[in-house]
Amino acid sequence: MNSLIGTYECKVDAKGRLMLPAALKKQLNPSLQNGFVLKRAVFQPCLELFPMSEWEVLMQKVNKLNKFKKKNNDFIRRFTAGVKVVEIDSNGRLLIPKDLTVFADITKNIVMSSAINIIEIWDKDKYEKAIDDATGDFADLAEEVMGQDDDDGIS
Repeated sequence: MNSLIGTYECKVDAKGRLMLPAALKKQLNPSLQNGFVLKRAVFQPCLELFPMSEWEVLMQKVNKLNKFKKKNNDFIRRFTAGVKVVEIDSNGRLLIPKDLTVFADITKNIVMSSAINIIEIWDKDKYEKAIDDATGDFADLAEEVMGQDDDDGIS
């Protein structure tokens, strides 16, 4: 799958359904037939929407963990807690299960933000706070993560 692009503001209805933005739906079109996995994020109070093909790649890595080590079993249990298989309905809507809505504190206004090969789903206020909180440190973080010298001379 190619990288996903964009940040979209949406609304969730009283039943927990959100209408997928047309531009995002178009990018996800190759994945619509196979479905998606929706899960709690590890580091942030948001949800992560994985196209099934991306989820399977990740599960291949997780499946290589030695399950006779307690910390690996603890990780797998916590990483997969609340994981749900979801589909986009014929009207282009995604239903967010109640337990995941509660985890991410999703009310009405949300942000769907591309994160390379997945989509993060945030409560809008929490998303804006997370972006604002990271602003001061972003230059240092960018330099640390992306500023290494490349062997190919490209910078």
